Amino acid sequence: PADTRDPAQPRVRSAPAPVTDVARLCVCDLLVARCDVNCCCDPDCSAEDFSLFTTCSVPVVTGDSQLCSQKAAVYSLDVEANPPERIFKLIDQVNPSIFCIHATNYEQALYLKSPEIPTPENFDQLLDKFGGATFSAEPDSWDLDTDTQNPPDANETSRYEYGVPVQTEDAFLRLPSPVVSSWCSDANPAGFLVNQATKCIRSVSVEKCGSIQALSMLFYINSSILAVPKSSQMVNITVQSIAVQSLNGMRTLLSSSDVLRLPMVLDELCINAVLGVNYHITHTDTGEIIEAAAAFVLGAISKEALSIEQSFEISFTQENTQPVPLSGNPGYVVGLPVRAGFQPQGYPFPAAFLNKHNQLTILQSTSTQDCLAAQGARAPVLFGYNMISGCKLRITAAMKCQPLAQTLLDVLKGQSFPEYVASFGNSQAQDVLDWVPITQLHLSEQADNVMISHTLQSSCQIPVSLGIEVKWTKYGSLVNPQARIVNVTATITTTTLKQLPSGRERIIPVTSSVVFTDISSPAEPGYKAWPTINIKLPFDFFYPFV
Repeated sequence: PADTRDPAQPRVRSAPAPVTDVARLCVCDLLVARCDVNCCCDPDCSAEDFSLFTTCSVPVVTGDSQLCSQKAAVYSLDVEANPPERIFKLIDQVNPSIFCIHATNYEQALYLKSPEIPTPENFDQLLDKFGGATFSAEPDSWDLDTDTQNPPDANETSRYEYGVPVQTEDAFLRLPSPVVSSWCSDANPAGFLVNQATKCIRSVSVEKCGSIQALSMLFYINSSILAVPKSSQMVNITVQSIAVQSLNGMRTLLSSSDVLRLPMVLDELCINAVLGVNYHITHTDTGEIIEAAAAFVLGAISKEALSIEQSFEISFTQENTQPVPLSGNPGYVVGLPVRAGFQPQGYPFPAAFLNKHNQLTILQSTSTQDCLAAQGARAPVLFGYNMISGCKLRITAAMKCQPLAQTLLDVLKGQSFPEYVASFGNSQAQDVLDWVPITQLHLSEQADNVMISHTLQSSCQIPVSLGIEVKWTKYGSLVNPQARIVNVTATITTTTLKQLPSGRERIIPVTSSVVFTDISSPAEPGYKAWPTINIKLPFDFFYPFV
């Protein structure tokens, strides 16, 4: 029939016909080829059976109670008839709730479909269909009007968004990664702003060295990147650096990266084979890619080698900003700095969590051990390393209490002590839940020390130590646990000074320390454990099991 709709009205997709026939549903039909007592919807029951029923155990049969409107099968018994007979009605039932489902058009969701078992015959087909990062789960049987589909340009965007595959002139930027095994698959797309690092195994043959595309630099830089999705503006991938790795693992950085080094066979070796690629993408704050570079690691392959391990990495940096160094991915790596920062007042979101150095620091010991000369000297706190440092404070009777106390506090904590610590080594500033607040405590100790001049109060307290305790736990799989920081406590200890005679001096030690505590470790000896019962079981206690 002709389309009589008003052109000004928006076109909508037509909902498919219901896939559930409630007249054929019967939840009380339990016996095969036999009539179930009082089951009025049982197709195995005859009119003679219905005449013996006393009630209908299931009077109403519906498909899904969450549907806005649906057919309902209503069963009842006419006991006044002789003999009694069953009454069946098919009515329209309306859901009074405003939150309801308009139509169930996904037929596959209504049945339990057995997954296809991989076999040597269909493995390649299944890998092509499901081996990528994404695949379509929509059934092909959806009947949508071709004239009501969205126009081709409806979903196009003029900028990249987080996680969207980085497009190239032929497909997308590939970041090889293992899929169903450790072997490399080139179907893994690089997502925008998604820093990734992968390792996989590549099958090689020295005789076919020059014909294996994945061993050539051209395979990774020959496709230009689209500045924005579905645009004609291209960004070429430049070669940032080339490092050559020998058979014993020694790497040498080449002075020039202008000349491409293609794989070739030389003295029964495949030289200039790509062992690693590190992409670095520079983008604007509006989601446009403006620069792309690749750093290569080339190496030699002996004729005995049947496979090699390749490593791939990609990172993103916004223009006119410095890249934030990571201390692990995702968990912390022992020996790398603990990332820290603060949230400036007035920010509605944690856009500036990271401080200037992006690290948690403590006082750095100097050769002179003079606290007043140690201002500004800081050492980064390295994950997993217990550290202690300090200096000596020379006190005279002429020193004022308040300025000295503030100076020592700056020596211990630094000019801008962070408020938060990253729970993971790769925590991003915008991920609020990935940042652990630093709990600051203050303790006061009574010591038989000297007292310097003070005009505001009878006693003078100065900070003499800063103790930082970092509690961490193993997170994730037991096979590859990741280090995660769960609590950080910074304790400032102050001491009270007594009067110092004129012309006298005294030296007080000032210390900083960091302690890492693994709270996921098993209980040490001395902790309360489960009681042990030392008894002998009967010989047949586990019979008939061995």
